[in-house]
Amino acid sequence: MARAGMDRATGRLLAGWEHCAQSIAVILTTRIGWRVMRRRFGAQVRELQDLNPDPATLLRLYAAIAEALRLWEPGFRLSKIAATRIGADGVALFEIEGQYFPRGHLGDYSAGETRAARLAANDAGFRIEAAA
Repeated sequence: MARAGMDRATGRLLAGWEHCAQSIAVILTTRIGWRVMRRRFGAQVRELQDLNPDPATLLRLYAAIAEALRLWEPGFRLSKIAATRIGADGVALFEIEGQYFPRGHLGDYSAGETRAARLAANDAGFRIEAAA
């Protein structure tokens, strides 16, 4: 059974990597403690994104992204993350890469493929700008 769900913006069917990419954006946008029945769900990204983008904060941000994806996205194993833009306007771009497992949500990690996404962060949170 392949993973499938609904696009949050359009209501159309999402399957496979598109669904996983949307899930990554949801995880990184959700503040820890905001989901009533899943208080631990989310990432500490929103708390860090308004801090001074010095090397220490950037490292904490990388760690927050990696930890949240490890805990909450069974279909993706992060292998690389890089900030490609940190702007004074509050917009940041991150490139992530890793192994996508189409059946990872079922605990099946036998078949994986390398996938990448560009995450755009601003005051509204994270969104997937491009996924491949």
